Amino acid sequence: MMKFRHAVLLAGATLIATPALAQDTAAPAAPAPEAAPQASTAAPATVTDAELKQFAKAALAVDKVSKDTAVPAADKQKKMAEAVSGSGLPPARFNEIAQASQADPTLQQKVQAAIVAEQQASPSTPAPTQ
Repeated sequence: MMKFRHAVLLAGATLIATPALAQDTAAPAAPAPEAAPQASTAAPATVTDAELKQFAKAALAVDKVSKDTAVPAADKQKKMAEAVSGSGLPPARFNEIAQASQADPTLQQKVQAAIVAEQQASPSTPAPTQ
């Protein structure tokens, strides 16, 4: 239950960080609105299991960067974008999936389940013990 709660919080934190990534990866603001309608209608039905897994890895990496006090605040957006790219998922697609999961409860549950599965598969993310 603790891991699920952490995944829910992580997903929320990731979705909050998403606009920052969108601003960092898309230089002009004008093209983003053109892409948004396509993402909101197409993304929920077309998110593959592989993309969910990549999204989960990226979300965990973004969360790690956002909580890393050793990374200067000015460098966090760049590091988060690099973390997303390092997962194999383009930052724009990461943002599409994050936005779609906000509008689609079924996709949001799949994202949360993928994050939990990724946490369980990656023992490098230590769970708090007390």
